[in-house]
Amino acid sequence: MKHLILAINPGSTSTKIAVFDQMQQVFLKNIKHTTEQLSVFGSIADQYDFRKNTILEELKNNNINLDEIAVVMGRGGLVKPLTSGVYRVNDLMKKHLREGYNGQHACNLGGLIADSIAKSIGLEEAYIADPVVVDEFEEVARISGHPKFERLSIFHALNQKAISRMYANDNGKKYEELNLIVAHMGGGVSVGAHKEGRVIDVNQALDGEGPFSPERSGTLPMNQIIDVCFSGKYTYEEVKKMIVGQGGYVAYFGVNDAYAIEKAALEGDKKADLLEEAMAYQVAKYIGEAAAVLKGKVDAIILTGGIAYGVPVVNRIKKYISWIAPVAVYPGEDEMKALAMNANMILDGEIQVKEYA
Repeated sequence: MKHLILAINPGSTSTKIAVFDQMQQVFLKNIKHTTEQLSVFGSIADQYDFRKNTILEELKNNNINLDEIAVVMGRGGLVKPLTSGVYRVNDLMKKHLREGYNGQHACNLGGLIADSIAKSIGLEEAYIADPVVVDEFEEVARISGHPKFERLSIFHALNQKAISRMYANDNGKKYEELNLIVAHMGGGVSVGAHKEGRVIDVNQALDGEGPFSPERSGTLPMNQIIDVCFSGKYTYEEVKKMIVGQGGYVAYFGVNDAYAIEKAALEGDKKADLLEEAMAYQVAKYIGEAAAVLKGKVDAIILTGGIAYGVPVVNRIKKYISWIAPVAVYPGEDEMKALAMNANMILDGEIQVKEYA
């Protein structure tokens, strides 16, 4: 009898796969891909067969019976903006994933591989859930200040939504009944205002807005950015790296490890102490903005992501924002568990699968 869930999450240099029996994880593998392996491919789309065959080989080597798979879930890619939920992988989605509708990233392969594997084992469809381009903005949130620029919704939607539902369940509520502020703190930081099940505002966490993080600069002074861009000293790519990859802790301290900064601060390094305080300060400011968006009606503030494992930084944030609402901490980012949670909601009939159009 088909009862298992297969979750597929392609990343830049690895592919994670997991098998769940309901919410019990029975198999997990993080397949690392070397630079040499990936360098032979001209584009991310060209990696499709390589990644798919690697997944199938791992499942076979670990005696996973594909005939017992009931649902195949792929990590959502950079498709067009859409409301949150579970979407069946259809022909239009596959076209957009192959083309990179909103950009090229390995996560675009998630839906494509999930669909192929599902069809090969007799399932009619595969699914994605809450991709990073989930867009539930109210119109006022789109206004940037100039008509040539529009604020975009790109954030850690899968984890923010899953953690919100987990918090609601832990407190005997429905996610759609609550107003929550969720701060996901990892390689990037996104702070979302969740109003009764919709993220009505969030900073664009991918490449240019919000608190700084271990490797991203966040919001920077615009006039200084313009001066740098036209100084003739830096290439386009070098400026981009200042914002993503070589910003934040990397720019100030030379490392992208939040724990290393925490450890140095605890050992008395004044620069590390100031940097950790500054990141907490900026996260807290965006939480305050989200509270204003929700007009002060906040049921809880949730801190999540890998940095939330750090007790010192969590305590620094709490001292700024604990007066707004109760603070809950759900450290880590378990994307595989989040995908399984959505798959179980399909199997239990708790949600209606949406059509990508």
